[in-house]
Amino acid sequence: MDIATFSGIIVFFGSVILAVYLGQGLAGFKPFINLQAFLIVMGGTCCALLVNYPLSAVIKVGTVLKQVLTTKGEDTSRLVSTFVSLSMKAKKEGFLALEADVKTVDNDFLRRGVQLVIDGADHEFIRNMLETELDFIRERHKVGREIFNALGTYAPAFGIIGTVLGMIMMLSSIEDVSQVPKLMGVALAAAFYGMGAGYWLFLPMAGKLKHRSEEELFVKEIIIRGVLLLQSGSTPSVVEANLKAYLAPSKRATVKKEPRPA
Repeated sequence: MDIATFSGIIVFFGSVILAVYLGQGLAGFKPFINLQAFLIVMGGTCCALLVNYPLSAVIKVGTVLKQVLTTKGEDTSRLVSTFVSLSMKAKKEGFLALEADVKTVDNDFLRRGVQLVIDGADHEFIRNMLETELDFIRERHKVGREIFNALGTYAPAFGIIGTVLGMIMMLSSIEDVSQVPKLMGVALAAAFYGMGAGYWLFLPMAGKLKHRSEEELFVKEIIIRGVLLLQSGSTPSVVEANLKAYLAPSKRATVKKEPRPA
C-alpha cells in the first residue's frame, strides 16, 4: 500500500468534511449530496472516456489504479548486490551454475535477462530483446497516464456543463421561486464534483503514474546494464562500480559485498 497516496486522499477528504461540519454542523452536508449533479459529472466523464479510448484500454483502468495505490519501488541497492553476487558465481562456476539462482529471483525482467545469458545469447541479441520489451512497457505506461490525464480534464469540464445545465433549468423555472434553491444546488454541486474529482484525484494520480513509470523504467535500465555486464564476463568489482553509478550516493554504501542472489 502506498501510504503517501492514501494519506493525500484521506486527509483532504477529512479536511473538507471537518470544514463543512465546523461551518454548519450535520445539516451542512445536505447540499453536497446531489444525485443529479453526480450523474451529470461522473456519467459524462465516463462516456467521454469511452469515446476517446478503446474499450480494452478503459477496462484496464482498474489495473492502472491498483498500481497507483499499491505499487512499491524496487530497492536498487539490493539489485546491484544481486548482480555482484551473480557475477561472482559466474566467474567461479560458469553461467550454467546460475540456473538455480534465477529461479529464486522475484523480478521477471531480471529473470528473463539472466536466462538469456545462461542460454548463451550474444550481447546484441540480449540488448535488442530487453530494450524492445522496455519500449513496449513505456508505451503501456503512457496509455495509463493519458487515461488519468483525460479523466482530470473531462471531470472539471463536465462540472461546468452541469453548472450551466443547472442555471438553464433554474432560469427556465424562475417564476417558481421554490425551485430556484434546488436547481442552484444542482449547478454548484456539479462544479464541486467535477473540480474536486479532477484536481483531487485524477490529475494527481496521473502524476503518480508518471513517477511510478519513470522509477520502473530506471530499474529496468539498471537490469539491462547489469545483464550485459554479466554476459560480457566482467569481474564483480567492475559490475559493482558500473551499477553503483546509477545509485544515489546515500544508497551506494548499502550495497552488500557478498549478498545472496535472491
